Amino acid sequence: MPSAGKRSFTEMNLRVFRGEDPGGVLWQPRLEFWYRANKARGTLPERYRDASLLDVYDDCRASVRYFTRPLKVRHARVKERTEWLDATHQAHYYETPIGTLREVRAYDDLRLSGARSEYRVKSLDDLRILEYVLQDEEWYWDEGQYQRDLARVGDRGAPQFYPRRTPVQGLFIEHMGFEPTIYALMDNRERIEQYAALAGAADDAMYEVICRCPVPIYNLGENIDANLDPPPIWREHLLPWYRKRTEQLRSAGKFTHIHVDGAMKPILGLMQDCPWDGIEAATPEPQGDVTLEEIKEALGDLVLLDGVPAVYFLPSYPESILMECVERVVEMFHPRLVLGISDEIPPDGDIERVKKVGEMVAALG
Repeated sequence: MPSAGKRSFTEMNLRVFRGEDPGGVLWQPRLEFWYRANKARGTLPERYRDASLLDVYDDCRASVRYFTRPLKVRHARVKERTEWLDATHQAHYYETPIGTLREVRAYDDLRLSGARSEYRVKSLDDLRILEYVLQDEEWYWDEGQYQRDLARVGDRGAPQFYPRRTPVQGLFIEHMGFEPTIYALMDNRERIEQYAALAGAADDAMYEVICRCPVPIYNLGENIDANLDPPPIWREHLLPWYRKRTEQLRSAGKFTHIHVDGAMKPILGLMQDCPWDGIEAATPEPQGDVTLEEIKEALGDLVLLDGVPAVYFLPSYPESILMECVERVVEMFHPRLVLGISDEIPPDGDIERVKKVGEMVAALG
């Protein structure tokens, strides 16, 4: 089982969040998409042709961050169904007694990565149907799946996953789209606030299950970008929800971090306005819009998850720049550091560089 010295990756992971000495540098890149894309297109390196994803993690001396999600939801009256409209477009339907919502995702040729080409909420009238869907939810914990996942991953990392996005960020990214939501906030503010209150109440049942379950770390998987979430939006529509949920999770003995994988500079000074424990995917230059020094000043004692730009794993950048960046991130942020790739290694990234970083931090001890 992978470990750094005599300490397991799981123990190191928890020690970082507890503010203790992890006994080394925890290297925790996310390799899932790289592995699936290269396996699907037949471009895995020769030595990985018959390897599992966990085999690749072990070969790179890397820790696993995300487990499968045993948090489940079911409906009593809402029916969901999915159909492929053509080779790359998939429609998903929410059929309710008061109407049907349809969304469409456009996928790449491998059907591994997609984006919404049609949102489920196309008018304010559709919000009523979405509210019906939310009020029809029943959340539960699949302990059997969780135990199977613990056995599968072993000591490669502490269990963690992410629940759904908060109400307004969910409208931006999943339900309605950014521009329609902004216009609705300007023209029909009371209606959007009504929806946000109802969606937040629906989330209460989800968080009750989360607080009772044994997973120690949660990521608010918001995909924050300051171009979508500038300070006025952040302060008014996002921060109150983040405070409520992080305080609730902390009271239940959980650690939390938030996923910020876009522009950061306008909101960088607001990162400590919430009692979470860390920031994931804060991306420095040249890929992001902030320097490592600015991130360090903004985070203070918060845990940094990641810190190494994904572009440094592409052949267009010299390997020496990657290794220099790793050294700087470790020097600046350890021990409040879960070293990783901001955001993920792309499919065309060099897995040999991932392995070299693993060997480098293992040698640091």
